[in-house]
Amino acid sequence: MPLVNMKPLLRHAMDNGYAVAAFNLVDYNTTKGMVKAAEALNAPVICQTSSKTIDYYSHEEIVSWVRTVAENSPVPVVLHLDHCKNLEMIEKCAATGWTSIMIDASEYPFEENLEMSKKVRDIAEKYGVGMEAELGQIMGVEDDMVVAEEDSVLTDPEDAKKFCDALDLSAFACAVGTAHGFYKGEPKVDFDRIKAINEATNTPMALHGGTGLSDETFAKAIARGSAKVNISTNLKHVFVESFEAYRKANPDDYEPLRVIDAQYQACKDLFAGFIEKFGGKDQGSKFLASTKENA
Repeated sequence: MPLVNMKPLLRHAMDNGYAVAAFNLVDYNTTKGMVKAAEALNAPVICQTSSKTIDYYSHEEIVSWVRTVAENSPVPVVLHLDHCKNLEMIEKCAATGWTSIMIDASEYPFEENLEMSKKVRDIAEKYGVGMEAELGQIMGVEDDMVVAEEDSVLTDPEDAKKFCDALDLSAFACAVGTAHGFYKGEPKVDFDRIKAINEATNTPMALHGGTGLSDETFAKAIARGSAKVNISTNLKHVFVESFEAYRKANPDDYEPLRVIDAQYQACKDLFAGFIEKFGGKDQGSKFLASTKENA
């Protein structure tokens, strides 16, 4: 089926108490694994791209991968641009076929962040795609952006309301104690803040820094309104480690397709595990039925 807009999908997730898993694709193989894992569970899925992944390949190549695996799929698939600061790249993604775009101007003061985000809102409206924006500083490393723990700033619920009211977002990324990358020590997720922000904004929250969180943390965050959960670092490790594991177990096997398949299966299993953990199982057809009812 055609790629879907993220906005109604995340509203359905928030209203029905689950979260859509969002994975940062690495190549065609991981893209295929995301969609096939979602199909096996009748679940929606978000295929995300970082700016550096687009720079390495191209807009056109990535769109062709996602459309190829999604066009014959019965489940809803979103192509989303993750953390991006470049307005030119953001608009090209929207024009090329992404169905959701994210502006990350969280390093700037509130008014400057809002002004940049409004420009991206205009792009989203022009192309009819979903939009995510961020307020607050999420610590860790994401796509070569580094925020030290002492520089992280948790999102204020009142500021969040002003921000979301002005933008009509598909997803709101905010700092609630999670971090990009692997955690050093026990993460201190502020569940009361998640609840307060969601009650103030009534906007589906994107929970960044999902790698390394416990099942209990995911469940509590989703119950309080987190409708999109990002997984990137975990995928990077499985992608590399599955390749290394196959080579170690089969040092004399130089058939590339067997190595690629081992990597594919490991990544697909990772995707399926998170999709089910976030409550996405059987929500694909339920979402599609809801869109027909509201048509």
